[in-house]
Amino acid sequence: MAGRRYNSEAILIPGTTMTKLLDAAALYRACDVSLLEFETTAELAEAEPGFGQARAVDAVRFAVDMPKAGFNLFVLGQPGSGRHALVAQLVQEKAASLPPASDWCYVHNMDDPMRPRALPLPPGRGVELRKDMQRFVDDLGPAITAAFEGDEYRSRAEGLQNEYKEKEDQSLRALGHESVQSGIALLRTPQGFIFAPMKGEEAMSPEEFNQLPAAERVRMEGFIESYGERLSKLLHQFPRWRRELQGKLRDLSRETMSLAVGHLIEDLKEHYTDLLNVLGFLDQVLADVVEQGEALHESREGDEESSGISVQRYQVNLVVDNLANPAAPVVFEDNPTFPSLVGRVDQLAHMGTLLTNFTLVRSGAFHRANGGFLMLEAAKVLTQPYAWEGLKRVLKAGQIRIESLGQVYGFGAGLSLEPEPIPLSCKVVLFGEPMLYYLLKEYDPEFDELFKVAADFDEATLRDDGASRSFAGYLGNLAREGKLRPFHRAAVARLIEHAARLAGDGELLSLGRQPVLDIMTEADYLAGKAARENVAREDVEAALAQRIHRTDRIRDIYQREILRGTLIIASSGFLVGQINGLAVIQVGDFAFAHPVRISATVRLGEGDVMDIERETELGGAIHSKGVMILYSFLAARYARETPLPLAASLVFEQSYGPVEGDSASLAELCVLLSALSGLPINQSLAVTGSVNQHGRVQAIGGVNEKIEGFYDICAARGLTGEQGVLIPEDNVKHLMLREDVVTAVRDGKFRIWSIADVDGAIELLTGVAAGEPDDQGNVPPETVNYLVAAQLGAMLLARQDFSGGGEKKKGKKPPAAE
Repeated sequence: MAGRRYNSEAILIPGTTMTKLLDAAALYRACDVSLLEFETTAELAEAEPGFGQARAVDAVRFAVDMPKAGFNLFVLGQPGSGRHALVAQLVQEKAASLPPASDWCYVHNMDDPMRPRALPLPPGRGVELRKDMQRFVDDLGPAITAAFEGDEYRSRAEGLQNEYKEKEDQSLRALGHESVQSGIALLRTPQGFIFAPMKGEEAMSPEEFNQLPAAERVRMEGFIESYGERLSKLLHQFPRWRRELQGKLRDLSRETMSLAVGHLIEDLKEHYTDLLNVLGFLDQVLADVVEQGEALHESREGDEESSGISVQRYQVNLVVDNLANPAAPVVFEDNPTFPSLVGRVDQLAHMGTLLTNFTLVRSGAFHRANGGFLMLEAAKVLTQPYAWEGLKRVLKAGQIRIESLGQVYGFGAGLSLEPEPIPLSCKVVLFGEPMLYYLLKEYDPEFDELFKVAADFDEATLRDDGASRSFAGYLGNLAREGKLRPFHRAAVARLIEHAARLAGDGELLSLGRQPVLDIMTEADYLAGKAARENVAREDVEAALAQRIHRTDRIRDIYQREILRGTLIIASSGFLVGQINGLAVIQVGDFAFAHPVRISATVRLGEGDVMDIERETELGGAIHSKGVMILYSFLAARYARETPLPLAASLVFEQSYGPVEGDSASLAELCVLLSALSGLPINQSLAVTGSVNQHGRVQAIGGVNEKIEGFYDICAARGLTGEQGVLIPEDNVKHLMLREDVVTAVRDGKFRIWSIADVDGAIELLTGVAAGEPDDQGNVPPETVNYLVAAQLGAMLLARQDFSGGGEKKKGKKPPAAE
């Protein structure tokens, strides 16, 4: 190691440190009321939809205009962004330019009752057909009764039956008369017809027959056998004659039904001469009524179970009715289960059995949205069994097939109806968060094929004078939509400032619709209580204050315990190896920050910086990355040509939960430098910011909450004018601080610095110059960098002594002191 210097030659960042004490004007970007050229929002015209969302609006309009398949829309955005309302408005505008969709009915399939037929009709005609067919069914019963119980039908039916009976009797009489001529009588018994020999006018008894001569008995038996064969042939003809009779009766029934019902069907046809499919259906109805006349009559007499038929088969099941829709339908399904999307077939319990028919077919969201637009929440679809797969199946097939989950998975018992699929012409709009969109895009190979258009909603837009005026118009729209009182322009200016605070940036405006609308609604309520016609600025201020008061219980607990000393936070004095960091906590929609003590210890070691949070698995990946970066900075600046001879530990004191993020890496680096140099840190200051490997301080999130969190503790203990917060200079544009903080800075009671690098931060924290290298790379004595290098040099010598057997080399100075 002889001849190697361990001093400022290893300092990588030359130049002047940059720190700036911020004045009050930099802490809050107020909205100039003179920009708003109105007194109240009642004077503002209706603003164009989609303020700040030009990209998303263009995507939505492209998707709804594109007629090709697969160009369905996925709307990306955070909850409360207003994407539902805006997309619904744009879709409604497009739907208004499209013709109304068709009505759809299911009717009985005369050829296959298990597969009901789908019948499309022009909008509004479905109701008409349903009513007409219901009247037909109501009229059909009495018509059937009158036809079958009329004198003409009865007389003709009785005539046919008498004719058959006469023919049967005449055939038997002729055979009996012939057999009598041969001395054989034809007798009718309970068991049927028999032939018996005669004695005079009476049939012989068996005893008398046995007394006859043998030759006579043989002769008689021959006659009986011969006539028996003829009787058998005659009896075999009777069923054929009965079938002929039944055929004639059916013909009579058809003729009767045709006369009784034909005029009803013809009257119906006159109303549907322009609809060939309806005319075909009515022809089938007439043919079926004529064919099933007797069975229908039996069902009318209370024997429906035995006949298995009912006049209800001629009803019409209207599953989609667009009578009230003057334009294409827009449907939002908030419970997208599989049956609610594609429809279902209900069942009725009857005598322990489940029964169904075409009148129990129920439409789904796809049916109601057919010819228009269907809007769904992607997360809800994905959490319902088979709903996502069912949705994709419908879109790919281009038709809506009603199935039960049992049929889909193949475990359904028994037969079920299979309604005819309906052709699909529908644009699907899915709403979801960005992460869900990218997961589907990555892991579902069919997603890109079906959802080719994404509308990505921005969370914020740049804030300038034009944007502020446009935002005022947007607020006017919200006031009218919510039926709120007009807002005074001073109240509008405060809402613009609040939108900037929601965005966490004085140069941006949040585009979240719901948070702004909620504050407007609460301010309107307070204005009403104050009996004001317009909402004033103080109403908005009061609404904001009350909202914070309702949600800041956890923040109060943290502050109370800090002030009681349970959580150890110093806001005055100087301590070595201890610093005030700042941590943000999100509780629902309320974020706040509180100071947290970060401490560091150093000792001789192998160059390890132990992150206790990571070792205990409380530190997140990003926090661990920040610690690794500050270690790289230390090694590059102070141990460029030699090993780093220390072991250090960092910890968030009294932290019992996960720690994530790199916004404390600047504080961790500064507290390490304090521990190494032995210089105490001013505890009246708090620090936030991340650093890179070159010591540059980088922007972090939640800067407003962090400043206010430390200010609240200092204000509770008493402001001295020495307290303040160090923030990255890149965060200055994000400042939108509370009025009390701005006032304290203006009065010199609290201070806020912007810093560019770690040297500027350590100078402010210790009150000692960081120490800039000269042309030869040396730094002045007694500066922070000098003291750190000297301490590391001493550690290096000690490490060399231990590695050389433990004998201390007398008179050897540490390299940094050479």
